[in-house]
This record gives sequence, C-alpha cells and structure tokens, in this order.
Amino acid sequence: MTRDVRSCTIHDSLNAAARIMWDHDCGCATVVDAHGKLIGIITDRDICMAAYTQGTPLEAIAIERAMSPKVIACTRTDDLDTAHRLMRTHEIHRVPVVDSRGRPIGILSLSDVINHWHGDRATEQAVEIAATFSAIRRRREHTAAVTASSNGGGKSARNSTKPPRKKRSSASRPFEDLR
Repeated sequence: MTRDVRSCTIHDSLNAAARIMWDHDCGCATVVDAHGKLIGIITDRDICMAAYTQGTPLEAIAIERAMSPKVIACTRTDDLDTAHRLMRTHEIHRVPVVDSRGRPIGILSLSDVINHWHGDRATEQAVEIAATFSAIRRRREHTAAVTASSNGGGKSARNSTKPPRKKRSSASRPFEDLR
C-alpha cells in the first residue's frame, strides 16, 4: 500500500483536492472529518466530472458535492486476497486502509496488488486480476446504459443533469474475450 496518504475535508474545494493529487502524483485523496476519521474518497475522475457537469470553477465547488461518501475500506490486518476481493466485489481500483479508529493510514491500489503477486500462483493471480478489471469495466458499461436510458424518454440531452456518455467501439475493448 501507499503509506503517504493525503486527506482533505468536505469543506475544502475541489481545487485543493486537485492540488493534492498533482503535488503527490496520485489519483485520489481520502476525505476525513474533524477527528481524522475516513468519511469519503475523491478521485481525479470525480473532480473532472464535477467540473464538466457543474460548469463552475473548482475553487467554488466543495468536495462534499463530488466525493463518494460510500467508502469501502480495509484494515492493516486484512490480507491481500481480502483486499483484492473487496476491489472486485465493489468494482473499484483503490481501497483505503484504516487504523482501529477509522483514520486512513494508506491506500491500496490494484497496481499494488499486481506488483505484489508473483511466484507459484502467478498464473492464477493474473486470471484474478483480469477478472477484477472485467468487473470494473462491466460497472462502467452498466452506468453508461443507465445514463443513456435516463436521458431518453423524450428528454433532450441538453435538459439532462448529466452529460451523455461517449460510446466506445469494440476495438477499444482489449479484454473482451476474457469474459
């Protein structure tokens, strides 16, 4: 896991979260309450989508309006297989690691899992990682289908609160045959 966790609060702006990600070369930051307890997570994608859908400068948007308040976390005593199972089950790339008081002490990414696994189980582990990527991709396809159907029914995309999703060609899906 990455131990140098950078956090922000719900009152900070998206600009502050973006600055953390830029300065520390990371794709997410944990969101904590006044006691340092994990209450959310904000990703670079959350920031981009908030900027696009809200049409407001990042400095004017509170993290609370774009963060994910449902956080799937693990503890330092959980094993790597358990953390990886959480990623696949919840279709996420990163899992915050918290201490006994719920304060973030690290972030475990799918890349960390890939870099750690090796040896006798390498082939089995590669199949597991591919299945996790497939699960994450399925979630995006489902989200796109839900968004497309919610934009239908006589509403124009211009009146929608969310932008239409861009369709991908099958050529951009390299793991299609792994399902």
